[in-house]
Amino acid sequence: MSEVLIAFFFFLAAVAAVVALRVKDLLAAAVVLSLFSFLAALLYVSLGAVDVGFNEAVLGAGVTGVLFVVAIFNTQRKSRD
Repeated sequence: MSEVLIAFFFFLAAVAAVVALRVKDLLAAAVVLSLFSFLAALLYVSLGAVDVGFNEAVLGAGVTGVLFVVAIFNTQRKSRD
């Protein structure tokens, strides 16, 4: 693929990583982290590693994102003192 497209995916992935670190809400951070994994999958596919991109999309963006969201909803937000 074009180097411009690869650089664009890399830039978007870097922006998503910074946003995931800066956001205060845990649910938003989990969603942005799943977006980062999907962008990494697009980057792998654009570099020619289709099998790695597919695995990253399924495991990184799909399963891990769902597990993060389920873990956030199953935890309590206030401590019991």
